[in-house]
Amino acid sequence: MAKRDYYEILGISRTATPDEIKKAYRQMAMKYHPDRNPGNKEAEEVFKEAAEAYEVLGDQDKRRRYDQFGHEGMRGTNYHEFHDVNDIFSTFGDIFGGGIGGGIFDEVFGGRGRRSGRSHQGTTGADLKAKLPLTLEEISTGIEKKLKIKKQKKCDVCNGTGAKPGTGSSNCPQCEGSGELRQVSRSMFGQFVNITTCPTCGGEGRIVREPCTNCHGEGRLSGETTIKVNVPAGVSEGNYIPLQSQGNAGQRGGPPGDLIVLIEEQPHQYFSRSGDDIIYDLNISFPMATLGGEIEIPTLTGKAKLTIDAGTPPGRMLRMRDRGVPHLNSHGRGDQLVRISVWVPAKVNSKEKELLKQLGTEEHIVPTEEERHGHSKTFFNKVKDAFS
Repeated sequence: MAKRDYYEILGISRTATPDEIKKAYRQMAMKYHPDRNPGNKEAEEVFKEAAEAYEVLGDQDKRRRYDQFGHEGMRGTNYHEFHDVNDIFSTFGDIFGGGIGGGIFDEVFGGRGRRSGRSHQGTTGADLKAKLPLTLEEISTGIEKKLKIKKQKKCDVCNGTGAKPGTGSSNCPQCEGSGELRQVSRSMFGQFVNITTCPTCGGEGRIVREPCTNCHGEGRLSGETTIKVNVPAGVSEGNYIPLQSQGNAGQRGGPPGDLIVLIEEQPHQYFSRSGDDIIYDLNISFPMATLGGEIEIPTLTGKAKLTIDAGTPPGRMLRMRDRGVPHLNSHGRGDQLVRISVWVPAKVNSKEKELLKQLGTEEHIVPTEEERHGHSKTFFNKVKDAFS
């Protein structure tokens, strides 16, 4: 069967921007997500088809090759068709949210792609969250950080099984290893099957014959561990990094949970942030604003010299290109914006006071009546002239 055109699948034009491609895929993925269409094989196929289209069109090089050669151009590239829905979750989970990884699938559908809450190897460990404060300098360069985490760790004595060494576990006699109890009832409307979790084994399907004396059959103990976190350059407040299997250990051999590292941006002594640009407020003297000059100011990478043009008014924003925060997962970086203010001294000595009085009588120092009203009168005159 011939493959459908990837642009047709996502419902976009061949001139669509990367953001439009991402938005179209997000909408289709949410609409045809298996959890919203349980048992619907047709929806699942559309879901996989959309993921395949996004894998190609969402990559600049693959898209260029596809535009030139079509589906034949995908042969021999680093590309694969999606046959497993869980594969799609692990590959594209990072585009569904404001963070770095994880995403809206886990939040809306409870982490379908990762695993269910219980298995016959024990109960899945809980996810953990940890806050990671970062300075602007650390965000600017990217950094490896170490986090001390208090969590449930696997018992070393029983290796997490919960059973006393030399013993083991056996099938639960009540549910016969299924972890579920089924109760069938009949009514005038037909037969109903009520399925509940087995209370004896807690849904695990197995029970420990002799509990481990170290962990009392839990297979885990409270402890502390140090985890390394690689933070890419350009992250922002509210981004998060999911670390798979770094959460609490599961009970009796169950899979561990994940650790969600939340990024916190610490206030900076000099800078405020606006997207990937940083803003620095600079006070200069009246003589420098009038005559111009050169001044040394801080940047994220050290000191740098900035040229002030003669006649620079308060409020002017000067741009220092590529001195801001790197773009996350992209090339380039923002700028440093320097907002000019003219510093007015709170106290002056007698000599300075006399000099200022003399200056206050000079023609080019004292503003004219029009200049005292700012630019409003000038603007009004320009508008009036335009319609005259």
